[in-house]
Amino acid sequence: MKIGIVCYPTYGGSGVVATELGIALAERGHEVHFITYEVPMRLQQYQENVFYHEVDIPNYPLFEFQLYSLALTGKIVEVVRYENLDILHVHYAIPHAISGYLARQILHDLHCNHTKLITTLHGTDITLIGLEPSFAPLVKFSLLHSDAVTAVSRFLKERTMAQFQVEEDKIVVIPNFVDTNLYHRRKNCRLRQQVAPNNEPILMHISNFRPIKRVPDTVRILHHIRQHIPAKLVLVGDGPQRSETEMLARELGLAEDVKFLGKHTALAQILSAADLFLLPSQSESFGLAALEAMSCGVPVIATSAGGIPEVVLHGETGYLAEIGNVERMARYAIDLLTNPRKWERFSAAARRRAETVFDKSLIVPRYEQLYQQVLTTRSSIAEASAPRVAIEAATSE
Repeated sequence: MKIGIVCYPTYGGSGVVATELGIALAERGHEVHFITYEVPMRLQQYQENVFYHEVDIPNYPLFEFQLYSLALTGKIVEVVRYENLDILHVHYAIPHAISGYLARQILHDLHCNHTKLITTLHGTDITLIGLEPSFAPLVKFSLLHSDAVTAVSRFLKERTMAQFQVEEDKIVVIPNFVDTNLYHRRKNCRLRQQVAPNNEPILMHISNFRPIKRVPDTVRILHHIRQHIPAKLVLVGDGPQRSETEMLARELGLAEDVKFLGKHTALAQILSAADLFLLPSQSESFGLAALEAMSCGVPVIATSAGGIPEVVLHGETGYLAEIGNVERMARYAIDLLTNPRKWERFSAAARRRAETVFDKSLIVPRYEQLYQQVLTTRSSIAEASAPRVAIEAATSE
């Protein structure tokens, strides 16, 4: 198949999943075309069967705001028309699915309307952007006029159905995945020696530091833990809450115990230094960072928000607590860090769950199956007044 993938190339779960999916599909012999405004973060080296098409965003004094959605539409038309794509897989309803729909309408007039449109929901497009009154009709329209829609968790599917009155069989649950051959625990990690020279336990958090991630809570958790045992905290990523988090660490006297690494791509090596992974988010549709940590044998302490309980099993691969309950999360962390045998059991269970439920060898074929189902449907939704494709919903396990 010839597959076009539209995504945000930034440091975030949706871009990571879209890029890793494209790479995995290319490894399986498909021709993959990325369409976005920058080279995706995890597409930094040559990959056979992978092509990149840059969206050039015009900047005219007459227009106050960027014209990305329209520029993207034009680029999609160009790539679909001249690369003869079978599938256009867009990640995020707004603006990507709308741009995909507009492109297909243009292609229909050019008699190049065979390409199928798949939309994958990652969360923000439903739980945040979709709540805006001005965007809600666009989100619903994009869902109804996609040939198939996928969601990364049952939580997100149910939220979408309730919020936009979308029928259950319209949305397929295909969870995020991890390459367990890449994400595994490495011995003799140099980062561990640098951060914890006295072999103190290391807590870790990886995100884009948006307010929804509640990154300062990781410092508060460390503060509670250090009242009982020594520990270090490593924060990977960058974003709006970094300055606030740095200030809090200084105020609590933890500046020397909290290490900010900034943005990195070598996450498998970094995660190997961690004893526990912290995810205190107030909303997560899935929790890809937690899954990658689990694949490296790192138990997870997280909130029970959104789709996290579908990834992290409470009392087995980690612990879940209420949003903002840093004291409880700290107690869970102390319990694991002071019981080596229990930590080993949780670590092994985390790795096993990643291998047996979320490995890419199990998940990527489900996307291929969905593509094949959609391609065997003769009519295109772009040609119909209402969607006709109903794909049997799958669960994440």
